[in-house]
Amino acid sequence: MSAEQKEIVLCENLVKIYKTNETEVVALQGLDLSVEYGEITAIIGNSGSGKSTLLNMLGGLDKPSAGTVMVDGLNLAKFNDRDLIQYKRKTVGFVWQNNARNLIPYLSATENIELPMRLAGKADRNRALELLDAVGLSHRKNNKLHEMSGGEQQRVAIAIALANQPKLLLADEPTGAVDTRTSEQILNVFREVNKATGVTIIIVTHDMALSRKVDRVVAIRDGRTSSEILRKTSYADELGHLSSLKEEESHLELAVLDRAGRLQIPREYLEEIGAAGTNKLLVELEDGKIVIQAPHREETAQPEQ
Repeated sequence: MSAEQKEIVLCENLVKIYKTNETEVVALQGLDLSVEYGEITAIIGNSGSGKSTLLNMLGGLDKPSAGTVMVDGLNLAKFNDRDLIQYKRKTVGFVWQNNARNLIPYLSATENIELPMRLAGKADRNRALELLDAVGLSHRKNNKLHEMSGGEQQRVAIAIALANQPKLLLADEPTGAVDTRTSEQILNVFREVNKATGVTIIIVTHDMALSRKVDRVVAIRDGRTSSEILRKTSYADELGHLSSLKEEESHLELAVLDRAGRLQIPREYLEEIGAAGTNKLLVELEDGKIVIQAPHREETAQPEQ
């Protein structure tokens, strides 16, 4: 990392098109995203918004159709197969929602954590035990998959993802299959790991409530970055002032402009001003503010011939 480089993740005009013989699906439509070193960022969006496609790009599991995706100064679009193997072993860690993809059932928790280190040629039992302790599961070191709860399995999965000391940790719906209490425990593990190691964490989820748990949330809509939700105070400060800080006051949502000056307006906003179903809006500058409203009917009417 150069002295000037603040972003571990930098995506510019990212496009992904999936083609079959009969159909063409555009999953990402010119997405821009930057994530700084050491951040915990949540990416939210409805099903089909493009968030999982983005995570696969960052994880080296898929390549863009166009645009740039940089991680830790590396251009993933230019990687060959050998580069991708090294990237997955050294730079990025992945936590899947489905624990069957995270853990091998006939290995113990300790052996599961050791496995990626063995694949990288540096098995270390002590480090595996330290990681188990970091996620609060030292007492499960000899247990196998079926002997642990879903939340415990997910915490072991986090330890596995951290085995080779990645700079970027990616989590795909890590709380999607657990209850609210367990979800909170898993998110606490992410925060503690981030604080202890400085690893950058990107969590993809459809759970809007997650925005109360992290400092930065990026919303994706229709394959583009739509808005960012930023915490006004740190999570730690908010915990100390729960009685004085209302939930709706804890975050500020900002629309994201792309490089052409375009922004996405939420559908519910358009419905509120009576502009749903139209592709034309009245945009005016009033007293230093940009005002957007539905045009009056007479303003859009075609002149008589």
